[in-house]
Amino acid sequence: MEVIKVSITGPESSGKSELAAYLARQFQTSFASEYAREYLEPRNGEYDYEDLIAICEGQIANEEEAMEKANGIVFFDTDMLVLKIWARHRFNRVPRNVALAIEQRQYHAVLLCKPDLPWTPDPLREIPDENERNFLFELYKRQVEANYSDNYFIVEGEGIQRFKRAESYIRNHFDL
Repeated sequence: MEVIKVSITGPESSGKSELAAYLARQFQTSFASEYAREYLEPRNGEYDYEDLIAICEGQIANEEEAMEKANGIVFFDTDMLVLKIWARHRFNRVPRNVALAIEQRQYHAVLLCKPDLPWTPDPLREIPDENERNFLFELYKRQVEANYSDNYFIVEGEGIQRFKRAESYIRNHFDL
């Protein structure tokens, strides 16, 4: 049986990591953590365009490892779309391996996290401005709608209800 792959995407500080961990617990399965955080923490958040290539490769490795451990469904804390949008936003270009990974790595569903949560300061975060985060969210939304028109859900709201809505979408969408 094929493992159901669910991407969790959206701008920074929109609750992706917490949602991935929550859903993995609820469905008793694995999730791929965000490799960019692993990569950037020892570098104090410093990076350049070339680092995006290494981050892409690390994220793919995290996804593959999580799929090997999956129990019917797997969740990905961020995806290649995050790298694509960030590369274009920050460097005005996208590494070829990121573009190829987007073409090659498809998901059964995408959870798009709305940045309606308070921005949480973190040494690896760069966009405290609410307007800029909302602008980026609209870029994500257009990309997700174009590629996953019937298989995406916008995660919004606060607290446990935010998580429960996402969980309900997954259960109903995949009859779990």
